[in-house]
Amino acid sequence: MSLMFPNAARSYDDSKRRIRFLGHDGMFEVKFFVDADVVIRGLPHQGANERALLVAFDRMLDKIHAVAARLYKKNARASITIGRADL
Repeated sequence: MSLMFPNAARSYDDSKRRIRFLGHDGMFEVKFFVDADVVIRGLPHQGANERALLVAFDRMLDKIHAVAARLYKKNARASITIGRADL
């Protein structure tokens, strides 16, 4: 089975400065984390709050999902972090 993203939920973890979302490979849940630096590009410095980061994440969602699928296919794990170098 291939990786899917049926749940649009995502959340921001301020202490670790990353956005969390879930993927599913059949019945297996995969946790993905996107470093805030990935989506912060183009945001004004004062606009880099939780809401702005989640909006920027949503705008990049197709690209983020493609990168997530590529990283998962390369090394299937229960938790994967996406950083700037992955894009």
